[in-house]
Amino acid sequence: MRVALYHPWIYLKSGLERTILELARRSRHEWILYSSHYDADGSYPELRSMGVRQLDAVSVQRNYGAVVTAARRIAGTRLPDDGAQLLVLCCDGVGSFITLRNRSRPILNLCFTPLRAVYDAEYRRRHLERQGRRRWLALVIEAVYRPLDRWLWRRFAAVVCISETVRDRVRSGGLWPGERALPVYYPGIDGDMVQASTVFEDFFFLPGRVMWTKNIELGIEAFLAFRKATGRPFRLLVAGMVDPKSGPYFEHLKRLAATDSAIEFQVGPSDAQMRENYDRCTAVLFTAFNEDLGLTPMEAMARGKPVIAVDRGGPREVVRHGVTGYRVAAEPAAFAAAMAELTADPGRCREMGAAGVDHVRRFTWQRFVAEMDDLIDTLVPAPGA
Repeated sequence: MRVALYHPWIYLKSGLERTILELARRSRHEWILYSSHYDADGSYPELRSMGVRQLDAVSVQRNYGAVVTAARRIAGTRLPDDGAQLLVLCCDGVGSFITLRNRSRPILNLCFTPLRAVYDAEYRRRHLERQGRRRWLALVIEAVYRPLDRWLWRRFAAVVCISETVRDRVRSGGLWPGERALPVYYPGIDGDMVQASTVFEDFFFLPGRVMWTKNIELGIEAFLAFRKATGRPFRLLVAGMVDPKSGPYFEHLKRLAATDSAIEFQVGPSDAQMRENYDRCTAVLFTAFNEDLGLTPMEAMARGKPVIAVDRGGPREVVRHGVTGYRVAAEPAAFAAAMAELTADPGRCREMGAAGVDHVRRFTWQRFVAEMDDLIDTLVPAPGA
């Protein structure tokens, strides 16, 4: 079966782009990939060979003018007549506007999150704080957007969420009727690559995109507190992509880290470098303040490393507290205490890593893609069925 997939922005090496990549190369169906902003150099190189098709371009900026313009352009976009029998929308915001001119085939919403500035209470609170005197404008746009978005969601034949956290946002936002099925299919890791590392070098690893929602300053402040309290000769490695709009945030992080030369940054690491970092570190820090799911804890556990994560959102579904790592308050002191506890007992650290290897096998790409393929078959029955 031919399946079209649309996401407005394919330009990073994030969990969403990784999910698109794994679907396209593992599925038993044939996938045609569309985007309104495709950056072949910024995203996973494997996507090049999959022929992502660029549509009318939209900006990646997240200011109100750019987002409203993007929504209007997406609303006016008609996908080519490519013979696909189903359209999969990778939804994390205004992508739902693509439904306006593309209803000739069923549309499946693979929901990574509804628009966080509206439906994620913690994100919304921080977003409004960042607006300052423009808060009134944010509230006006939200008041217009909510009923429009609910109307657009009625056009989906089915919705799948990537986590219970996301499902809760969808339900609480009134986007999907309670009587309709709303399954959770977890993206994850390659089950064939799960193998515990035997190397535990003296550094903490904080991976992921460098952007304000990842709350990386929490990890830096916690590491400084850990060093002050214990004096242990550990390092902190922060590694991830920095896209242009996050440049000022990255400069802020560098100023914050300047007081301790044991804090290092690795910008734009390759997949091989990321694997090496996971293999060599003692533990992984996951500081995002309310993540939708987070592949990072899964990737850490796949290499046998414990995780210290914020006790909110997706990590509650992935990290088993006291077993595969720690879920703690989003406070430097709480993170520092967990870091001190792990480094004081190397045997316990390795036990948690081994438990993570066993636990993470429930979150595999093989399982996720098989679930998606089976659902697609129910939405588009075979001819004569």
